[in-house]
Amino acid sequence: MKSVIELLKSHRSIRRFKDIELDEGVLNEVLEAGQWASTSSFIQATSVIRISDKPLRQKFVVLTGNQKYVGTAAEFLVFCADFDRIKQRINKAQVDESHDADFSWVEQFISATVDVALFAQNVVIAAESKGLGCCYIGGLRNDLNAVTELLDLPKHIFPVFGLCIGIPEQKPMQKPRLPIQTLIFENKYQYSDNRHELIDHYDSHIAEYYKHRTKGRIEHTWSEQMLELFKVETRPYIKDYLLKQGFIEK
Repeated sequence: MKSVIELLKSHRSIRRFKDIELDEGVLNEVLEAGQWASTSSFIQATSVIRISDKPLRQKFVVLTGNQKYVGTAAEFLVFCADFDRIKQRINKAQVDESHDADFSWVEQFISATVDVALFAQNVVIAAESKGLGCCYIGGLRNDLNAVTELLDLPKHIFPVFGLCIGIPEQKPMQKPRLPIQTLIFENKYQYSDNRHELIDHYDSHIAEYYKHRTKGRIEHTWSEQMLELFKVETRPYIKDYLLKQGFIEK
């Protein structure tokens, strides 16, 4: 058995899975582990939708950018920020109807999204502790209107990301992380004298990582990747979608 720290530091995204179903008890156990993550102000604003219907799963393969492992993983879960449950309970308990609950504040949106991320990361850690592999699917946000329709989501629910879970069919290289000296500071944010030197060195490692992983087809650095990523806004429709779903109006 790995120690907790060894387990955390051994994480890698898995995109090839064995064609073996997960035991229902194991799935329930890792999902229950998710519930014990911290939750902002005890809102517990996470809902998880398990996509078990095969034709529906294939629609998610297409919606997420033809990521085939969305269809081949033993499980595909959609993690949602959910204020509808809270809204229904407030409406049931409310005596004074002159003040409706308001879920449109930016702070509420942030709190719910953080809740989802903490819940999901607990699920991933629990799954990896059992030898399972996972891969987050941010491509779920490529077409949130279609996802909302497929899942029949009411207002005040926002699908944050998907998650593949299954038995790994691969053991890929770990993608190197930034030097920790460029991330951790004391008392105030600091520009260290050697920050660019450290990241230049890191870029060379990333170029080697991609060269090995793609057998020479790709050899870009982290800095080059970030330059391309921030040239054009990604998924520009999301703000309008969130407004339609009742988030971030204030």
